[in-house]
Amino acid sequence: MEDVSSILNEAKAHMSKALEHLDHELVKLRTGKASTNLISDMMVEYYGTPTPMTQIANVQVSDARTIIIQPWERNMLGPIERVIINSNIGITPANDGEIIRLSVPPLTEERRKELVKKAKAAGEESKVGVRNARHKALEHIKKAVKDGLAEDIGKRKETELQDLVNKFVEQVDKVIATKEKEIMTV
Repeated sequence: MEDVSSILNEAKAHMSKALEHLDHELVKLRTGKASTNLISDMMVEYYGTPTPMTQIANVQVSDARTIIIQPWERNMLGPIERVIINSNIGITPANDGEIIRLSVPPLTEERRKELVKKAKAAGEESKVGVRNARHKALEHIKKAVKDGLAEDIGKRKETELQDLVNKFVEQVDKVIATKEKEIMTV
């Protein structure tokens, strides 16, 4: 019985991670507003070592559509610029010799629809993660029933597991709906 409860807790932890991953992926989707999250995961070659951009430069939002990157060493302007260009975020950096400005262009209707598709795909990916956690937990529950756990307890745990899955799928749907509304708002 205790073993089955720990299986449910483990499944819940995996489902929570799937939801966290979704949040992390959605932060990267550009919504027409400047956000340092657009470039926070970018790695820049710093003396031969890939280093997060936030560790070699001051990154901040100056207004609703502009991100400013001020490297602590001037010789890092070029590598930072190359990383941004190669990242395919759809923004061309403007380098004035001291700082790099990223002007986030307003989104076109077509681009907004593309971003909504990406958000929905990320949501589906999270739902798959939730279902995989359910599948693993179900296998453990069925094995426990075979090994002597009472069938009614097994069925009750399966129902608890399905309720947990439904709750997480509902959360994923809410997060995606919120992001879709944010993207489509002009």
